[in-house]
Amino acid sequence: MSGNADKHPERFHRKEVQRVMVKNARKAKIMDKIVSIFAIACVILAVIPLTSILIEVVKNGIAAFNWDFLTGRPSAIGRAGGGIGPAIQGTLIVVGLATMIGAPIGILTGIYLSEFAGGGAFPNGVRFFNEVMTGLPSVVMGIVGYILIVLTLGSFSVWAGAFSLSLIMIPIVSRVTEETIKIVPNSIREAGHALGIPKWKITLFITFKSAISGILTGVVLSIARIAGETAPLIMTILGTSLFFTGFNSPVDALPLRIWRLSSQPYESAQTQAWGAALFLIMLVLVLSVALRQLAQRRGIAVKAEI
Repeated sequence: MSGNADKHPERFHRKEVQRVMVKNARKAKIMDKIVSIFAIACVILAVIPLTSILIEVVKNGIAAFNWDFLTGRPSAIGRAGGGIGPAIQGTLIVVGLATMIGAPIGILTGIYLSEFAGGGAFPNGVRFFNEVMTGLPSVVMGIVGYILIVLTLGSFSVWAGAFSLSLIMIPIVSRVTEETIKIVPNSIREAGHALGIPKWKITLFITFKSAISGILTGVVLSIARIAGETAPLIMTILGTSLFFTGFNSPVDALPLRIWRLSSQPYESAQTQAWGAALFLIMLVLVLSVALRQLAQRRGIAVKAEI
C-alpha cells in the first residue's frame, strides 16, 4: 500500500480526499435527518395543544352562533339570549385606532434605528426601552393609559384603550422593522448612492419597499397580540352594553365581553363566552391572512419593479 502511495502520490491523495469527502457527506446527511426529525417533532408538540384548544373552542362555541348573537346587544345578567354586537364593533374600533397610532410610530422607529441611528447612546437607549416595553405585563400599559388619559379626560374612553394597546404594539413593530430592514442587501443602498440619490429617498423608496413584506408581517403579529388583551381594556375603556357613542365614551370589546360572560355561573352565558372566543379567533385569523396576502403581493410587486 505504501509502495503504491510512493509511486503514485497524486492518485493516492485524490482517493484519500474523496474518501474523506464521502464520509463527511454521509455525516452531514445523517445530521440533517436528525435535525429535521427533531424540528418536525417540536412542531408537532406545539401544534397538538393549539389544535386541542381550537377544537374545544369550536365544540363549545359553535352553538352560540346566529345572526342575533353577532349583531345584538348583551342581555341582562342571568337572562338567556343577547349578543356581542357592541363588543365586535368596539374591538374593531379600538384595535384599528391602536394600529393607526402604534404601527407608524413603530415603523418609523425601526427605520431610524436601522438606517440613521448608528451605535450612539441615544439609539442604544431606545433599543433598551424597546426590550423593556416588550417584556412588561400588559396591565402596566393599562395603568399608564388610565393615569395619562382616563384621569385627564375624567372618563373611560376609546382613546385611552387605543393608547394603551399602541404601547404594546410599538416595540413589536419597531423590533421587526429594524431587523427586517437590516436584511436588505447593502448593494441596493450602494446602487442608490452611486446614482446620487439622497439617503432619505433610498430609505423610503428602495430599502423600505424591499422590506415591506416583513414589516407587514410584524404589524400582523402585533395586531394578533393586542386583539386578545383584557387587562389594559379593563382600566381604560371599562366596557358597556351599548354600541359606539363616541371616542370619549366607554366601549365594549371582545376580550372584556368574554371575561364577563365566563365569570357568570349561567350555562347560557358560558356558551356565549365560548362563542365570543371563537369569533375573536376567527377575526384575528381573517386579519392575519388578509395582511399576509397583502404583504406577499407587495413583495412580489417590489421584486417585479427591481
